[in-house]
Amino acid sequence: MKTVILAGGVGMRMKEYTGQIPKPLVHIGDRPIIWHIMKLYSYYGFNEFIVCLGYRGDKIKDYFVNYHELKDDFTLQLSNENKIIPHSQDVEDWKITFADTGENTNTGGRIKKIEKYIDGDDFFCTYGDGVSNVDLNALLEFHRRKGKIATLTAINPISQYGILDIAEDDVINSFREKPRLSQWINGGFFVFNRNIFSHLHDGDVLEKDTFGRLTEQREIAAYRFKGFWECMDTFKDAEQLNRMWNENIAPWRVWK
Repeated sequence: MKTVILAGGVGMRMKEYTGQIPKPLVHIGDRPIIWHIMKLYSYYGFNEFIVCLGYRGDKIKDYFVNYHELKDDFTLQLSNENKIIPHSQDVEDWKITFADTGENTNTGGRIKKIEKYIDGDDFFCTYGDGVSNVDLNALLEFHRRKGKIATLTAINPISQYGILDIAEDDVINSFREKPRLSQWINGGFFVFNRNIFSHLHDGDVLEKDTFGRLTEQREIAAYRFKGFWECMDTFKDAEQLNRMWNENIAPWRVWK
């Protein structure tokens, strides 16, 4: 089963990094966030990826083409078509298709462009900037049980601000520092049936246009997930994820 990774956006709120590299290459520890995402899928046995490239997509290609050189000691066997033999025992068994989906293409349009690479009834899809410890097998089973065209992982976000409970006489009853909200938001980590391609248009914003049409037809389900989820949306988010990784408290590292 294939996993599509949307890795073509500019990442305007992370200019500290994205002036030079695309956001999926921003590191957590000594590996880019796209590697962390792929490790989650690989842990559950899903090792075939389609990476939708756009902004500075050549950088993502270069990272994986030169993966062994960047990661470990290796031997180059010139007599065997320049075969690279890694010395590490921890070698990812990944098959990656790199698809140039355009620098300015919207999310729905990117998925539309990779239709020819999808050969099964269902496929995973996710963003190139979010990590989680979601059980992908449970997500897939939920999707198939619901029988809808699309399933998204819904999460309760943590408020960016403290929440005040104010009494009628204007006295504050309580103050909660950045609590988890009761509302649900789109956390990515999708499963799509291939019928979604008939609902995608070239200019679609997936979250607005495609999901809007599917919602009207009651063809999108929400997998309510209460585990760990975090999006690397800002420089501050990157610092937080790196702090968690370096302190060995990274819940998304299910492949320990």
